[in-house]
Amino acid sequence: MSNQNKGLIGVQMSTLAPMRTPGFDVYRALAKLAGIGYRCVEVSQVPMTAENLAAFRRAAADFGMKVAANTASLEPLIPGMPGEYLADPEDYKKIVADCRALGCDMLRLAMMPVPGLLSLEGALDVAKKAEEMAEKLHEDGIDLYYHNHNFEFVKYGGKYLLDILRDSTRRLGFELDIHWIQRGGENPVAFIQKYAGRIRLLHLKDYRVVKVPLPAGRLDLGSRESMQEFFAGWGDITQFAEVGEGNLPIRECIEAGLGGGSQYFLIEQDETYGRDPYESLKISHDNLAAMGFAGWF
Repeated sequence: MSNQNKGLIGVQMSTLAPMRTPGFDVYRALAKLAGIGYRCVEVSQVPMTAENLAAFRRAAADFGMKVAANTASLEPLIPGMPGEYLADPEDYKKIVADCRALGCDMLRLAMMPVPGLLSLEGALDVAKKAEEMAEKLHEDGIDLYYHNHNFEFVKYGGKYLLDILRDSTRRLGFELDIHWIQRGGENPVAFIQKYAGRIRLLHLKDYRVVKVPLPAGRLDLGSRESMQEFFAGWGDITQFAEVGEGNLPIRECIEAGLGGGSQYFLIEQDETYGRDPYESLKISHDNLAAMGFAGWF
């Protein structure tokens, strides 16, 4: 059990990434988050240019904004995909330098390279590479964490791929995402508890079920076409939700994370369904404050 009595709640920057907010500017984004009440972020989907690094440093000085972790990839998600990768020696140096410039000692792998998702052999190969990289980064003062989705809950020999990744590594840590655990068919609280000691980061993302959409016209119970359209809508009723607006036991997830060693609790919302992302983040902030976590911001 951790000796901490509270963690720090922040924002996963992918919620506000340039692809989601036209005219995205790092400093202005962090200023708006500070205005809501956030003092912590995790960096993802924000290019690590000199200009953006300077903006993060300026926000740290002006707003006390802490960067919990940066994001990187071991290797291309698909062979030949361009980008910066830890497996490249020059990219590795830059990524480590970026972490130091951001003042963070954690680096996260956003997902597994696609070959690792296709077979047990592929997953074990990724685990080996991730563990070797985690050891190398540790020597440079940085801890490496793997972020899950739901596809790591595929089973090989009756065992989840995510558990195989955990049991095949020692230094590699895990950034568990409570929404994706739920979509993977597991109880988030129990699953977090199972990973105690391997987590410093937890993703807070709620899970809601919305009303089945009606057909374009009125629902005609006697029409085959109308009923087919109605049932086709069932695939879209599960959504990402603002924290506290869905079905997950948020308080219990946070308590399990804290007990298991998590220090940072990052709010991420992959889709806000037309709502301004800052409005969604304010709803999550206010709901968490109402739950008793106001001192965690």
